Amino acid sequence: MTEKKKMPHTIIIVLTILVVFLILTWIVPAGQFDRRVFNGREVVVPGTYHSVEQSPQGLMNFLTAPIRGMIAASQIIAFVLLIGGAFGIVTKTGAIHAGLASILEFTRKRQSFKKFIIPGVMMLFSIAGATFGMCEEVMVFILITIPLAMALGYDSLTGIAIPFIGAATGFAGAFSNPFTIGIAQGISEIPIFSGWEYRIVVWLVLMTAAIIFVMIYARKIEKNPKRSLVYDIDRTRVDSIDHSSEDFTFTLKRKVVLLIFLSAIIMLIVGVNIWDWYINEIAGLFIAMGLLTALFFRLSPNSAVGAFLEGARDMMTAAMVIGLTRGMLIIATDGKIIDTILNGIAGSAGQFPKVISVQLMFFFQGFMNFFVPSGSGQAALTMPLMAPLSDLIGITRQTAVLAYQLGDGLFTNIFPTSGVTMGILAIGKIPYDKWLRFMLPLSLIFMILACLLLIPPVLLFVYN
Repeated sequence: MTEKKKMPHTIIIVLTILVVFLILTWIVPAGQFDRRVFNGREVVVPGTYHSVEQSPQGLMNFLTAPIRGMIAASQIIAFVLLIGGAFGIVTKTGAIHAGLASILEFTRKRQSFKKFIIPGVMMLFSIAGATFGMCEEVMVFILITIPLAMALGYDSLTGIAIPFIGAATGFAGAFSNPFTIGIAQGISEIPIFSGWEYRIVVWLVLMTAAIIFVMIYARKIEKNPKRSLVYDIDRTRVDSIDHSSEDFTFTLKRKVVLLIFLSAIIMLIVGVNIWDWYINEIAGLFIAMGLLTALFFRLSPNSAVGAFLEGARDMMTAAMVIGLTRGMLIIATDGKIIDTILNGIAGSAGQFPKVISVQLMFFFQGFMNFFVPSGSGQAALTMPLMAPLSDLIGITRQTAVLAYQLGDGLFTNIFPTSGVTMGILAIGKIPYDKWLRFMLPLSLIFMILACLLLIPPVLLFVYN
């Protein structure tokens, strides 16, 4: 009997794309735009594209790309390892397992409550994505939502989809995200956060589709677990947990540990929105959570350190993937091919009727997201070209920003060049091909909805 072919490991996929990028630096003509500083950020200057000397990347560039990528992404890598360590301490107390068992018992007695968990939690994450641009922070929650989803009778894909699709859809349909809309509108010289009324409509449409999609999948798995795309993987997860030697009674001490955890989440939301916290402050917050948990639960120093290291070890693959994906972008940047691709595609968008042109702008932004999986980075790269282009083809700059926002946000969660996407999958131990099979139908729905939502601003009213 022949062994079933396995999908290559995530790291192999990333390294393969890195090689493709390296080959492209030998094929795609090198070119650059001039750049200027706008509000402390480098943006391209329209009309300044020029050819430069070819800069093909070779073997040594390939071999040094991983460490250069890890250096460039060192802050996020350290964040992932520290968060994993802090959660390792919380997991050591048994509070999470006891809390999940309590939730499961509650939902068994009140089945009507269960149907509100997925839409309610997804909406919370979506609001976070739509307002303060939750992105890397989703990694914090994957360690909780996967066991929650499995305890409710779903699978680990559902556990990832609840926070990740929720936040990503909110990010795509954002109405006040300073890292995407704020930067794009500033570059386009239109009032910051203007046009929010129609963006709320866009957000509601996209979120409705996302919630329905996830709930239909979850219900299918609940009825027949074998229909799960990750059935074998999840069986391994469950089989590897030995509950026989552990007592997961929801004691007062474990309740207090979860209260410490919830307090950290509240502090995270307050800190990001009011005190402008980012990676460093959030990492410090969860280190404090781990320390308080160890002290309150009276874990011995050796036991606490051991739990921390165990949690960090579980994040090692995610850390490696994040560094390697950054290395891919370094290869493309050093090879000077990104501006050439940008110039070639942007130049062709204005040669069609307005309704078609705005759709092309959307797909162009989605394509650029493959090379620049950063909302703010993509805004700085593309909007200096898209804003004046929209003037030429007769659509408003507000509509050009909307096309950027949708193109940037709706493609991120399926592209293997996104460090956040691949990092989340690594944390959840989900192969990329399984995630792609799960996401492709929703991505197609999103694309259709985005194209339809871009028509009213062009035809029915002036979207200023």
